[in-house]
Amino acid sequence: MRRVETLQRAVVPVAVVAALAVVLAGCVPTPAPTHTHTPKPSSSSSEAPKPTLNLQGTANDNLAYFNYVNKNFIDEGGDLSGRPFIDNLVKAGFPKVDMEVTPDRTTVNLAADNISFSVRMGDTCLIGQYGNTGYASTAQKLLSTGRCLVGTTRKIDW
Repeated sequence: MRRVETLQRAVVPVAVVAALAVVLAGCVPTPAPTHTHTPKPSSSSSEAPKPTLNLQGTANDNLAYFNYVNKNFIDEGGDLSGRPFIDNLVKAGFPKVDMEVTPDRTTVNLAADNISFSVRMGDTCLIGQYGNTGYASTAQKLLSTGRCLVGTTRKIDW
């Protein structure tokens, strides 16, 4: 009987230490993941082809090109208000007559936090937004109003 008691006295502290080790292991911060830079291959044959514009296509067909044009424009910097976005899309081949843009100034003449712009492609729309939340885009069906954007838009008369 004494042997069992001695064994129990030895096992209980070991079990307590093991349990504490498991609990405390969750408290140890894990190291932040490290990001390694993978150089791009120097061969141009492995690069993805540049997206192209298909004016007879839908918004979904042209979303990659729309994003390519807008992201390059943003990366180049400069004036990121409504008119330059529209002018850049025109330069990229989109028809200005099919575009909408929200005002880039508030009612108290401050820069808007975000601007939205769109290109109608048949009964679909390419919609982009840029501002304090970064860049986002989507391809959607044309609204029942015959427009792409909801709310007030700026007249594109330049």
